[in-house]
Amino acid sequence: MHELSIALSIIEMAEEEIARQGNVQVTAIHLKLGRLSGVAREALLSSFEMACEGTVLQGSRLVIEDLPIIVYCPKCDAQRPINSVEWFLCPVCRTATPQIVQGKELQVAALEIAEALPA
Repeated sequence: MHELSIALSIIEMAEEEIARQGNVQVTAIHLKLGRLSGVAREALLSSFEMACEGTVLQGSRLVIEDLPIIVYCPKCDAQRPINSVEWFLCPVCRTATPQIVQGKELQVAALEIAEALPA
């Protein structure tokens, strides 16, 4: 289950930011997750919660923004969202569209930081 290693990497990144910022508490981590990322959303949420236990991130939330697949259609000269991961066709003109513009992301977008903790 590679979601656990991803969760651990997210936690490590957040802990590094906490160390850099000083005496702060991360209440939420915002993540952008594309449909083609190869990551199971629910498994990542579960892994994150489990991996946070006993760390400075215990009690924090993982907020996931699901990103659709968007391709570039050369015939329409436009970016179009598609619904199928099996058929990469422009939904307007039905032209094959191999150029993926969005949908592969696995990106930490933001950390929500609470007031400074008492020293």
